[in-house]
Amino acid sequence: MKFLAWAVCGAWLGAAPFIALGEPAKYQQNFTHFNYANPNAPKGGLLKNYALGTFDSLNPFLLKGTKASGLELVYDTLLAQSLDEPYAEYALIANDIEVAKDNAYVIFGIDKRARFSDGVPILASDVKFSFDILMQKGSPVFKQYYSDIQEAIVLDKWHVKFTFKNTHNRELPLILGQLQVLPKHFFGTHDFNNPLLMPVSSGPYTIKSFAIGKQITYERNKNYWAQDLPVQKGQYNFDLVRFDYYKDDSVALQAFLSGAYDWRFESTAKVWARGYVGKGISSGRIHKVLLKHALPAGMQGFFMNTRREIFKDIRVREALFYAFDFEWANKNLFFSQYKRTTSYFSNSIFASSGLPTGQELQDLEKFKPELEKYNPRIFTTPYLVPRTNGAVKLGQNRRENLKHAQALLRQAGYIVKDNQLINAKSKKPFIFTMLLNNQAFERLALAYAKNLKVLGITMQIQRVDLSQYMGRIKKFDYDMVVGSVGQSLFPGNEQRYFWGSGSATQPGSQNYAGIANRAIDGLINMVIKAKDRPSQISAVRALDRVLLWGFYVIPHFHAPFWRIAYWDKIAMLKNPPYGFSPYLWWDKNLERKP
Repeated sequence: MKFLAWAVCGAWLGAAPFIALGEPAKYQQNFTHFNYANPNAPKGGLLKNYALGTFDSLNPFLLKGTKASGLELVYDTLLAQSLDEPYAEYALIANDIEVAKDNAYVIFGIDKRARFSDGVPILASDVKFSFDILMQKGSPVFKQYYSDIQEAIVLDKWHVKFTFKNTHNRELPLILGQLQVLPKHFFGTHDFNNPLLMPVSSGPYTIKSFAIGKQITYERNKNYWAQDLPVQKGQYNFDLVRFDYYKDDSVALQAFLSGAYDWRFESTAKVWARGYVGKGISSGRIHKVLLKHALPAGMQGFFMNTRREIFKDIRVREALFYAFDFEWANKNLFFSQYKRTTSYFSNSIFASSGLPTGQELQDLEKFKPELEKYNPRIFTTPYLVPRTNGAVKLGQNRRENLKHAQALLRQAGYIVKDNQLINAKSKKPFIFTMLLNNQAFERLALAYAKNLKVLGITMQIQRVDLSQYMGRIKKFDYDMVVGSVGQSLFPGNEQRYFWGSGSATQPGSQNYAGIANRAIDGLINMVIKAKDRPSQISAVRALDRVLLWGFYVIPHFHAPFWRIAYWDKIAMLKNPPYGFSPYLWWDKNLERKP
């Protein structure tokens, strides 16, 4: 998310201040609720959710442990994001915002009505405490995300000031608006590092009960001070929100079809097409909908861990890229539901294409010596993904792709001996492991392994439980993994822990591939410091192009919608285009009858 043109409005009676990105805010003076929320939604009932795997932590801020689902319900932020405009934040805990003209600082004024769940007022000192403890004891990701922030200063009981290390990063006030506020008085007498501590809440719900790895239940705070604020009106309508845990998604699906929980997000095309059967479907009590959205697709794919010696050679990574047959997988595994991902920013204005021109080319030329060593084709050749006709048999397209892969592997010093690819110098066979925790990707991985076998490469598949999987992901203990990196409408600071050198060795970061490149670091800084919209677009496109030509990931696919199935007790308005939240829903059984 990148903040390009400030629109800051001070507090007034009956309305909220805001920060808008790039264009005027949709909700101006005297708005009462977001258009996608129902201000008359009845309160009450139980929303039953599901989760996969397990959990052993109630602290979403620590690196250690597997976090319970739903913890975002416990902590409110300074500002609340709107989901039906490209990007804007409105008053929540903070109801007054002052941004320095030179962008050297931001001051947040705390709403004097704001309270924690135990009735204690939320003060400026709580905001400073929240920032400081995340920097000192939170996941290392916070240090990177907030790296351009100098310090938090309490000006008085109700005002907190954040000073910045430079004036170039214009998204910092917006980033700080997303800071979750923790209770200083509670953690002053309790151990922040205790993963199973049930905290005092600053949000609409508190934790009611939990059983590790099995279930967690949240209870709506009936005295929640912000329930009638414009940004919260019509939301968080269920009195109880429960998450039931399942070890396997096929078991979870059968539980849903029998009515054990109320809704599910379906990630598997085959299951969506064929798996929803039974009385709930035939009677019309279960609804299946495609909720369209306008969000960038981000990047999902097979990420190669370049920390491993076997993937350090860019020619090897490109060869593996050419062995993936998306068209076959889409036709035979996914019922032709997907589009191929061709950019780290697919489905957005930031996706690069063709040859670099104009400002994008100028941005790239600032790093030309490094980039020509990295991959000179960045300047001379359009990036294209290999395609096939999707045939089950080895057709001409796939054969040509595999021939190209073979040539690249020969250039990288590999030979085939007894149908096995061998490193000519080390004499080691080309064997690596794909780490999985989701059965849905196993069919895709098996198909990919079959193509690699033609090249003499052995790809083993190791499936582990969620707890072990998350532990290994945090430590980068894998050869190849299915990674998913989401993108916002305004790319900025988060790019550092996706692709920055500092995140390559930072446990818990999303730099799955271990990218550490000076030119990429420089382009990320250009994205963050972009002075206007055109500069931002060109810098992101340049970054995208360089990432693509590094062949760090074998891109998968995407769809511009979410697959949602739900039982008929759920009522909802039309889904907003820039986000998804089940906490906009309500229990239809509680609606007043005529």
